[in-house]
Amino acid sequence: MESSLSLSKDTSFFGHPKALVICFLTEMWERFSYYGMRALLIFYLTQHFLFSDQIAAGIFGSYISLVYITPVIGGIISDRYLGATKSVVVGGVLLAVGHLGMAIEGNAASSSSLDGSIIVERDELYLQIFYLSLAFIIMGVGFLKGNISTLVGSLYSQNDVRRDGAFTLFYMGINAGSFLGALVCGFLLQYKGFSYGFGAAGIGMLFGLAVFLYGKNLFGQAAAPKNPQALRQNILPFINLEIIIYLLIGCGILTCYQLMQMPSLVGGLLSASLLLATAIIVTYSLTKCEPRDRDRMLVCLFLMSYQIIFWALFEQTASSLSLMTDRNFDRVILGLEIPAAAFQSVNAFFIILLAPLFNVAWVALAKKGWEPSTPAKFALALIQLGIGFLLLVYGASLAADPAKVALIWLILMYLLHTTGELCISPVGLSMTSRLSTPSVVGMMMGCWFLASAAGNYVSGMIAGLTGSGNIEGSPIDPEIALQSYIEVYMAAGFYSLAIGIFALIITPLIKKFMHESI
Repeated sequence: MESSLSLSKDTSFFGHPKALVICFLTEMWERFSYYGMRALLIFYLTQHFLFSDQIAAGIFGSYISLVYITPVIGGIISDRYLGATKSVVVGGVLLAVGHLGMAIEGNAASSSSLDGSIIVERDELYLQIFYLSLAFIIMGVGFLKGNISTLVGSLYSQNDVRRDGAFTLFYMGINAGSFLGALVCGFLLQYKGFSYGFGAAGIGMLFGLAVFLYGKNLFGQAAAPKNPQALRQNILPFINLEIIIYLLIGCGILTCYQLMQMPSLVGGLLSASLLLATAIIVTYSLTKCEPRDRDRMLVCLFLMSYQIIFWALFEQTASSLSLMTDRNFDRVILGLEIPAAAFQSVNAFFIILLAPLFNVAWVALAKKGWEPSTPAKFALALIQLGIGFLLLVYGASLAADPAKVALIWLILMYLLHTTGELCISPVGLSMTSRLSTPSVVGMMMGCWFLASAAGNYVSGMIAGLTGSGNIEGSPIDPEIALQSYIEVYMAAGFYSLAIGIFALIITPLIKKFMHESI
């Protein structure tokens, strides 16, 4: 069995360990399924179940925030019991079940008017299947997402100069899946219906699971359970610890199933999780770490807060921006109307195109001592995010017809958001694995995704503001909708720009406590 040291010396895949290929392909197919389904979700809520924009945004925000909370649980269980390899397999199985469950479409909701009020009738059985499928996906992401990233980090020593490049390449796998998923599932929705789009996402996850099972032995003992004997020890008659863990995962699925039907509780759960995780990390840093490691851990925790702002605004892509694309943009290209859901692939396309350039640029700048520090990259991400929104607002204000906004402004916004994302997301994954002490790297990676969860929950609240109080089942006026989008996105743009500039100013202070040159 290969050791982590021998893995770090492996250069058989373009200078990287060959196990990186397995991580790349597994994550690519997992993201195909996740982003393919996500591209359809806001339309499923508003068009199939006829929820209002506000209610749909609340459900959507709760779902994607829970998706990022569960990696904390998955990271802790992986660190202490299952190991990263087994955790990824568990996550893959849960995800396959959840995505295939989404393909059970059922009857579409219908609306009618009674005494001036609109009444919406929904098929309750299929609505419950929908919530349960989301619960399987939430728990599946919890066990796969953080741990597959941890596996990438385990392939390199802490000071290996290839780390940022590896995570950038890994991020290309994420976005190759995202690009294909949104495109394929978006067109299947347009021409075949929701069940075909969701079904394709489920098949993609099965491919990802098969790839990982094929190559999981490449990761060696570093990814194996810490204490295999403890897993086999009976806690109850004929029931060992590993079975108990799986039963608790089942309880977690049922909890998420209930939470998806009570979005208001998710915000409280998220706040409590953030406070608890912060308290645990701060306490551990102050009591268990040497001064240098303490500073690095606390800086890592502080920088995670930047992404709450970033994702709160960036994640409008899959909710309010998708609805705006459907209602207000001229989507006809060369006589073909492009599905609004398919435009979620634009961000991924730019990442695939630009990620190699960023990888080369970071390495070239590092050799000359000019590479921006991690805090500076995070600040630049917020600045670019704000400029992107302001360009979109400017372009939308030029439209003579509220349903014919030129696509070029949407594309420019996605371009700037993508360059911003490349300055925070892959860099942040690398930062978390680099600054964290090895004994808690899984939990710290989970905390990274917990901060993402906070941003995603807030994104649902922001998306709800764009709905202009529309009533479920009622038609949408494109002109009123456009004015609402312009108002909210203008505020978002200025806030992001101002916070990014402030973050850039305090970068030297943050860098000092990182105890490194980048």
